[in-house]
Amino acid sequence: MARPIREKHDGALTGRMDVRVWLRMLSCTTTIEKRLRRRFSERFGTTLPRFDVLAALEREADGLSMGELSKRLLVSNGNVTALVRQLEKAGYITSRPAPDDRRSWIVSLTETGRAHFTEMAAAHHASIKSMLAGVSREELAALYRLLAVMKASIGAEHANGEFE
Repeated sequence: MARPIREKHDGALTGRMDVRVWLRMLSCTTTIEKRLRRRFSERFGTTLPRFDVLAALEREADGLSMGELSKRLLVSNGNVTALVRQLEKAGYITSRPAPDDRRSWIVSLTETGRAHFTEMAAAHHASIKSMLAGVSREELAALYRLLAVMKASIGAEHANGEFE
C-alpha cells in the first residue's frame, strides 16, 4: 500500500495557494531526489552529482572543459574538480590538457564510463517512470505546460518580491 507523502504545514495554509503549490512541488521534488539518491547509492555505489557529471559528458563526444562542465552543472569549479578526480580514479572519465590552453583541462567519458552511464541512465529512467506511473500521459503533459508558465513567472519576477 502506498504511503502518503507528508508536506510541510499540511492543511495549515488555507487561502495561501501560492505557498501551498510551492510546498507541494518541494515535497515532490525532495521525495524523488531522496529516492534516486538512495537507489544510486544502493545499486551503483555512486551519487547523483557523479551521475550528473557523466550525463553532461555523455552528451559531448569530444568532452568538455572543466569550466564548461561546472557551468552546465551550476556548481563551483572546486566541486567539479573533486567529482572529476573520483570518476577518473574509477576509470569512468579521462582528462587531457586543452590544446589551445595548457592551463585548462578537457574531460571525456571512457568506454567503461559510457557503459556505466548507460546502465545508470536506464535505472534512473525506470525509477522516474515508476514514481510517476499513477499520473496519466495527458496529466503529465498538462503539468509540464503549467510548469513552463510557472518557470516564466519566476524568471520575470521583479524586485518587488524581495525580502525587505
